[in-house]
Amino acid sequence: MAINKSRRDFLRYALLGASAVAIGGNLEDHHLLARTGESTYPNQDTEPDLSMPRGKIGDLQVSRLICGGNLISGYSHSRDLMYVSELVNSYNTPEKVMETWQLCEERGINTVLSDEREKPREIIRRYRNQWGGNIQWIAEGHPKSDDITTNLKTTIDAGADAIYIQGGVGDRWVKLGRVDLIAEAVEFIKQNGLVAGVGGHSLEVPKAVEAAGIEPDFYMKTLHSKDYWSFNPADTDYGPFHADTPKSADNVWCTTPDATIEYMRTVERPWIAYKTLAAGAIHPRDAFPFAFENGADFICVGMFDFQVLEDSIIARDTLAGELQRERPWYG
Repeated sequence: MAINKSRRDFLRYALLGASAVAIGGNLEDHHLLARTGESTYPNQDTEPDLSMPRGKIGDLQVSRLICGGNLISGYSHSRDLMYVSELVNSYNTPEKVMETWQLCEERGINTVLSDEREKPREIIRRYRNQWGGNIQWIAEGHPKSDDITTNLKTTIDAGADAIYIQGGVGDRWVKLGRVDLIAEAVEFIKQNGLVAGVGGHSLEVPKAVEAAGIEPDFYMKTLHSKDYWSFNPADTDYGPFHADTPKSADNVWCTTPDATIEYMRTVERPWIAYKTLAAGAIHPRDAFPFAFENGADFICVGMFDFQVLEDSIIARDTLAGELQRERPWYG
């Protein structure tokens, strides 16, 4: 399916001015943004920007900036605004999602991370088979305590390149003392030839996994600063697990950033940081350096199509700069 040419060109010209003012994009970025003509798979006339740094997770070469999946699935952490998720889902039609992924690939973002439900599964299939897209898919895994394999097998069959135990699942199993279930799930993913990861909002998840001697290929762990106006310190007082916080506290996801940074310095596995923008509360120009300087090897960021260019430029420029980073790069 071809992207509407006038809409695509309008987006590019509109962002040209905004990006130049906001972040001082270089001449190369301005030329790329100003290019006209349709750019659709498989007849793509825009070469991917290969200057986006990459790292290795298992046998996958992954861009340091990963496209997140909440907005793709139509889900948004929106504090107490009840209409936002419906609005996101209405905007991000399958065609719009595929346009977004195409923009990502053009900017060197070669990986998307999303849940494994029917909508993203079907869009992945269409994007690869009909549009000729090549984006890699790191999928959430939602195994059940009494059925480890069914969900994971469905996701494997849908074409995932990697699967990680979703953060809520990881939190719950660690809280229940069932780290053995995480071990079983990781082993099943690896046995099927995929890269396997473990996610957690709580720092107790990687701690428990490391203590148990489990060997995932990577971790998903939240990281963001507390420097945003809606942050409420009281929301961090409910215990080590994010699920323990009241539902009204939908504005904090990394309750212990300092402890997370300190502990992850000791972990010798690739770390994908997520919720790095505190679900849109922190600008990428502040959030990206914070995450990379404090040890994240990759960052997962939800992006609308109109955010891809700016986010990719900020990520690339951040990584090209002089980061004050103590943790070695893994991956």
